[in-house]
Amino acid sequence: MSFSAFYLVKAGAAFGIIALVAAAGRTRHHPFARFGPANQATTVRALLVSLTLALIGERSSTGLAMSAALAALLVTVLDGVDGWLARRTAMASDFGARFDMEVDALLILALSILTWQHGKAGAWVLASGLLRYAFVAAGWIWAWLRAPLPSSSRGKVICVLQIAGLALAVSPLVSWPASAAVAGASLAALAYSFFVDVVWLWRRSDR
Repeated sequence: MSFSAFYLVKAGAAFGIIALVAAAGRTRHHPFARFGPANQATTVRALLVSLTLALIGERSSTGLAMSAALAALLVTVLDGVDGWLARRTAMASDFGARFDMEVDALLILALSILTWQHGKAGAWVLASGLLRYAFVAAGWIWAWLRAPLPSSSRGKVICVLQIAGLALAVSPLVSWPASAAVAGASLAALAYSFFVDVVWLWRRSDR
């Protein structure tokens, strides 16, 4: 497995943008003087996601696909660590929750693009990565979509299933058309989760 000369440049640029956005969010929504171990763990996750994002545009290979799948697995494992650290240190915050969620969203976007890039599913799989950003964009038009959503085990489980499904689809362990079926099932679950959230927000809005 070999990378292009621009791989580290892409990874560094992705991580730099994440760091700048996170720094801006910390100023407004992090009530603690310290960054905290939970956010440090999320930063490690963000670095892994940046390395995964940088795989986009690289020459497709079995090794590259396996690297993306393993990185996604590690990011998912660490997802449980940062939440545990936030509770253990009593440093949970809106910033930490949002930082964690956006890192997951970026990982799903990267995996969906890589799944398509490797020919493991059609262009429709990109919807998995774009749903989150379409939801945010819709909130710019309809204010009721910007209302806070309650934390739910359904959303957390489906997020993990989405990442696991795309990681399996992009990995060399599953070939087409089984990879497309896995990615399709994951997308259906994610679309259902967004549908439930939108209905919940709509019912509680003045419209």
